[in-house]
Amino acid sequence: MTPPDRTCGSCGRDFSWRKAWARDWDQVRYCSSGCRKRGVTATDAALEATLVDLLAKGSAGATICPSEAARAVGGEDWEKLHEPARRAARRLVATGTFELTQGGRVVDPSTARGSILLRRTH
Repeated sequence: MTPPDRTCGSCGRDFSWRKAWARDWDQVRYCSSGCRKRGVTATDAALEATLVDLLAKGSAGATICPSEAARAVGGEDWEKLHEPARRAARRLVATGTFELTQGGRVVDPSTARGSILLRRTH
């Protein structure tokens, strides 16, 4: 029996056990070497905090696009923070307090493509 899936500490996507990780599965936190190198930076933490603040200011059931946090944190250079903001949203979903939606339906953060919105769980 293989161990249960984990959520990557950097990108927020789910990943499965691999035979190469058999000896140190308890210490594995990232899905790839790229995510391990990237980790979670101060900018990533600022994006997460901004997403939480923006949702706290909205009404119950309100949704926000991760790009709103990228604009708030990055200013005029916000476009380079678009993917980091999406990663921050996926990490927040992993906490269980938030969910991602597309077209009003909850979607799996690991497989969602295209425009996504973040909201608090009900």
